[in-house]
Amino acid sequence: MSKRVAVVTGGIGGLGTEICKSLARSGRIVVAADLGSRAERIAQFQDEVQGLDIHFEAANVGDFEACGALVRKIEADHGTLDILVNAAGITRDTTLRKMEHVQWEAVLNINLDGVFNMCRHAVDGMVDRGFGRVVNISSVNGQTGQFGQTNYSAAKAGMHGFTMALAREVARKGVTVNSVSPGYCQTALVMAMPDEIRARIVDGVPVGRLGKPEEIARTVEFLVADDAGFITGANIPVNGGLFMSF
Repeated sequence: MSKRVAVVTGGIGGLGTEICKSLARSGRIVVAADLGSRAERIAQFQDEVQGLDIHFEAANVGDFEACGALVRKIEADHGTLDILVNAAGITRDTTLRKMEHVQWEAVLNINLDGVFNMCRHAVDGMVDRGFGRVVNISSVNGQTGQFGQTNYSAAKAGMHGFTMALAREVARKGVTVNSVSPGYCQTALVMAMPDEIRARIVDGVPVGRLGKPEEIARTVEFLVADDAGFITGANIPVNGGLFMSF
């Protein structure tokens, strides 16, 4: 059997990079899709993944037509697109009373529209081939809400509804659709927080620490395995116990 081909949006971010590495180490051809404007970060990323079967493609997931072009290019270059991990995301934090429409629109466009844009173009091929794995990277804040994040929390909660609905549509076609909801992890965004704020966050996490990006990647790797076909429409929380529910 030929290698599975995986696409990871937001692939050069903190979580995205670890997901790319994990998938490549387990034998996949991986395409990291991200904005092409961060030349320094792209070069750093390429150094980090040297020796692994990981490729970079510039793409804006908020652009429907650009997502279609990306999917077509990957299928032309590699013959297939088997695994899609939607990890692209941004924040524009402020309370609703201060939030400008552009801040709402930007977050929904990347964090939620981006999931639609990529899935809409990728799922047909998965269905036709009788195999596919989609994993949407949501957030604990999509489950609990967070002060100053009505836009982000709405987008991440919306991912769950999207995941369950699409899972039902393609379940009999060999395609699974799941979401993963990370808690606070050791990413550049979290580590840039003031020490006292980060310490308060850690105090509220039952396991007493931040998550590691590789722990999120391990969960994604589990869900996209060929023999994980009986798991679909699920949300897997990876948050150290910060939010627990049925």
